[in-house]
Amino acid sequence: MDMYVQVSSGPFPSQNTMPEVPRRSANYHPSIWKYHFLEHASVDAKSDAGIEELFKQLKEEVRGMLVAAADKPSEQLNLINDIQRLGVSYHFESEIDAALQQVFDIAHEPDHTDDLYTAALRFRLLRQQGYQVPCGVFENFKDKEGKFKESLVSDVRGMLSLYEATHLRVRGEDVLDEALKFTTTHLAFAITQENNPLAAQVARALKQPIRKGLTRVQARHNFSIYDKDYQNKGLLSFAKLDFNLLQKMHQKEVSNITRWWKDLKFAEKLPFARDRVVECYFWILGVYFEPQYELARRIMTKTIALLSIMDDIYDVYGTLEELTVFTEAIQRWNTDALDQLPECLKFYYHSLLDVYNEIEEEMAGEGRSYCVHYVKAAVRLLPLKRLVGAYFEEAKWFNKGYIPTIEEYMQVALLSTTYELLATTSFLGMGDLATKGSFDWVTNDPLIVRASSVICRLMDDIVGHEFEQERGHVASAVECYMKRHGCSKEETYAEFQKQVTNAWKDINQECLRPTAVPMPLLTRVVNLARVMDLLYKDEDGYTNSKTFVKELVTSVLVDPVSM
Repeated sequence: MDMYVQVSSGPFPSQNTMPEVPRRSANYHPSIWKYHFLEHASVDAKSDAGIEELFKQLKEEVRGMLVAAADKPSEQLNLINDIQRLGVSYHFESEIDAALQQVFDIAHEPDHTDDLYTAALRFRLLRQQGYQVPCGVFENFKDKEGKFKESLVSDVRGMLSLYEATHLRVRGEDVLDEALKFTTTHLAFAITQENNPLAAQVARALKQPIRKGLTRVQARHNFSIYDKDYQNKGLLSFAKLDFNLLQKMHQKEVSNITRWWKDLKFAEKLPFARDRVVECYFWILGVYFEPQYELARRIMTKTIALLSIMDDIYDVYGTLEELTVFTEAIQRWNTDALDQLPECLKFYYHSLLDVYNEIEEEMAGEGRSYCVHYVKAAVRLLPLKRLVGAYFEEAKWFNKGYIPTIEEYMQVALLSTTYELLATTSFLGMGDLATKGSFDWVTNDPLIVRASSVICRLMDDIVGHEFEQERGHVASAVECYMKRHGCSKEETYAEFQKQVTNAWKDINQECLRPTAVPMPLLTRVVNLARVMDLLYKDEDGYTNSKTFVKELVTSVLVDPVSM
């Protein structure tokens, strides 16, 4: 349903006569970064001519490796895998696509001579690229009883390759479901064995497979693995240099974002809200890290930072009367009723207007004035209205003490994830790829956006519902499902994990060719789901960002890689 709501502002007392209003508090911890990144504002990522020359030289060296491996299929697959895992495949997209097209052209018939490692690697690389390669090849690794051969258990490298491949499966691919169970069980045992050289890689993969990982985070981790015995020093040096150069660029960007945040005094004027602007930048860095998307990162970071505050306004700060006026103001996109609101909500509303005006100016300044229409129609007038409508509906449920059915809850809560709005907004920074047709598609509830929202909602609710219920919050999916089905918390978690798994299968399906919109646009939606898998797997790492998230931000945005 479209989450537009009819609200009536009604008569309210003037601000001067309004009595003191009791407010809830979530007691969020303050920013752990404060203004740490301000010092990076003047950094020039490529100021050293010698470094730039070395960068170009190493890049051409890697390109030459790809060309030289064209007639060596196994070597070529491994090189592509290494390039991707070290985070530099964005430099060689056309070469990799041409290589994998050639592999796909000759990969229709299952090769019975393939070892498990190679068969699984080929399958994964082709599926990642969107090729509809069949999974029947893995039937070759079963015995006469239809079970995976026990002899495979000793091949840890092959098992790990198969495990990674299974995360590209779609619905109905039973052989890959079986393969995931088989490899997960035996790999978990393998990491307990002494002298297993792959133990660290296996443990990492079991926690987060390649398909669900963020490029920059994975690359940073993989450097420590490749440092040990990797022979291709040219590729490794290029990847490290590229990581550090991009890090300087990203430091400058987060510095400018921090300056914006500091100058407007968001933390001081909205003390009830989570002060997480650096974590917001890290979130969006997961959506796109490549240098050409600097404008996109700025737009998206400011958007998600304001949406985070909006979430706290509805969840923590606002009374139902205030939220009625606030919701109407946003849905009508005017300031007529703002006098009836507290100063902090007026400030927030004007900040929201300013950011959307800035986005429109940026689009026009980039020579893409036609995109201004999309900002107004496809972002501000559709997803934003639906979002505040969903927030308001949840606020009404809380004030009434109402626990909706799980179906009723999900209809609203998928919108309040903000992922529909973020997916739509992510297209604004994608240049000419984002056509009117693309915006029409993304705002029409496509399966991949819905699946990403399901992942966001259920993972968030699983790890956050207990804390939220303690402080007073609308019932989460967990409470709604338990009430509807009369089951335990553990049974509810298990059911939600199945739904998250199926949502990933739907995402994989939507990324197979021919795709509804160009793959680079779909990648932004996939990356939004990946961020959730990273930040919300075991706890709410965004709200409680002084835990493992601090280490992630440090590894990507603070500490350079040792060359």
